[in-house]
Amino acid sequence: MTEKIIILDFGSQVTQLIGRRLRELNVYCEIYPYNKIPVFDESVKGVILSGSPFSVRDEKAPQADLSGIKGKLPLLGICYGAQYLAHRYGGEVNASIAREYGRAMLEVTDSTSPLMKGVASPSQVWMSHGDTIAALPEGGEVIASTADVKNAAYHIKGEDTYAVQFHPEVYHTAEGSRILANFALGICGCKGDWTPASFIDTTIASLRDRLGNDKVILGLSGGVDSTVAAVLLNRAIGHNLTCIFVNNGLLRKNEFEDVLASYQDMGLNVIGADASEAFIAELKGVTEPERKRKIIGRLFIETFDRYARQIENARWLAQGTIYPDVIESASVNGPSSTIKSHHNVGGLPEKMNLKIVEPLRSLFKDEVRRVGRALGIKDELIGRHPFPGPSLGIRILGEVTEEKLAILREADDIFIRGLRNYRIDGVPSASDPSVTATNLYDSIWQAGAMLLPVKSVGVMGDERTYEYTIALRAVISTDGMTADWVHLPYDFLAKVSNDIINKVRGVNRVVYDISSKPPATIEWE
Repeated sequence: MTEKIIILDFGSQVTQLIGRRLRELNVYCEIYPYNKIPVFDESVKGVILSGSPFSVRDEKAPQADLSGIKGKLPLLGICYGAQYLAHRYGGEVNASIAREYGRAMLEVTDSTSPLMKGVASPSQVWMSHGDTIAALPEGGEVIASTADVKNAAYHIKGEDTYAVQFHPEVYHTAEGSRILANFALGICGCKGDWTPASFIDTTIASLRDRLGNDKVILGLSGGVDSTVAAVLLNRAIGHNLTCIFVNNGLLRKNEFEDVLASYQDMGLNVIGADASEAFIAELKGVTEPERKRKIIGRLFIETFDRYARQIENARWLAQGTIYPDVIESASVNGPSSTIKSHHNVGGLPEKMNLKIVEPLRSLFKDEVRRVGRALGIKDELIGRHPFPGPSLGIRILGEVTEEKLAILREADDIFIRGLRNYRIDGVPSASDPSVTATNLYDSIWQAGAMLLPVKSVGVMGDERTYEYTIALRAVISTDGMTADWVHLPYDFLAKVSNDIINKVRGVNRVVYDISSKPPATIEWE
């Protein structure tokens, strides 16, 4: 049984970061809404209470039943969690006169505290609260303070209950990982043995036990998640797995052929389903982004279903769902408002009367890549940038036509090849910081070209031109939920712009997108 720490989410935007930091310590954890606390078994070694956008003094502030936790299991309250423990158990929380947002310097006042073991004093921490703990709960004792917050960290005597008013999970807290390690590995006694290799062994054994001799269908996209899921399933059930790769006619240059070829030496049973003509035909005249996404999603399901029904006695549909998707669907406030419809195989299980198997549903994206490397999957597949399910259909703003697809494929190919060929040194890979990137492509999270629905005047030779504009996009991110634009070298941008304009007929202008997410999104549609 895998030992774990449970994180109770009170709605903080950075709750996932707590999970990521614990996983970096090789400690398995699971995140649950504060109002959906699971039944604990002996595998649960400790509990963490997250931050929240609420004040504990609010009438509708989230309340959690900790009767089966506090004093019985190691417990760590973070920010709102710390204030909730004080408020709930006899302390006092007031609006702060000197509100703390951002950097502060933490002074450890009790260096014997297990939570503060080895923590430098002073050290930088990250604060984000308008309230402050004026009086500690019953049995509380201060273990660290800042200039403005006396009760920055405290402990409840006679219990393994600790609390901090700062955020140890964010990178700005210099000793945050040490504090979380002190809690997870020290106070909770976790072994820290949850590694990619251990995940592979336990997952393959679990899949064999669950699936038996049943047949499984998986939709391959050529991306990291579906590839790793396919290899895990193949290790577990071999020939009983059939993968289907749908060509929607909106893929990048040579992508359908290249992806199929890349799987040939991996022992996977892959069917290539070419439905490109149907997709292009249905998108004719459609300009509204959400409608394009829905058409592409519907046609994908219809195409996948048609090919999948040729596989007799299939009982399972495998999906490359990863943990952020699971957390989002079970969040405190329910799924976020729809910014864009996501392209997946939603609807297929009911339509085909199949059961779902999701071998990656406990992993974050970077963990999926580490598992992929441990499985021996080629770097060119593991290091691939995320690519939207609707493909180039949402990178062509406005109507999708064969002419526009041809233009965008060439421009995108020049951009991506340029990123791969531009050599750099000493920069961590965006997909795995423990690996050094040797080219621009590996140093960034995602890149691509967009074809804008505007033409502009240009001059080529002595002739006036009136042609399309290409926008280049390159971002750095951890999980795609937030992203910032990459400061690409000027000489690189100059060469790529020149190559696209000179080599791609129909383009006379190239621009570079310097918007972050939020407020922009990574894709333009």
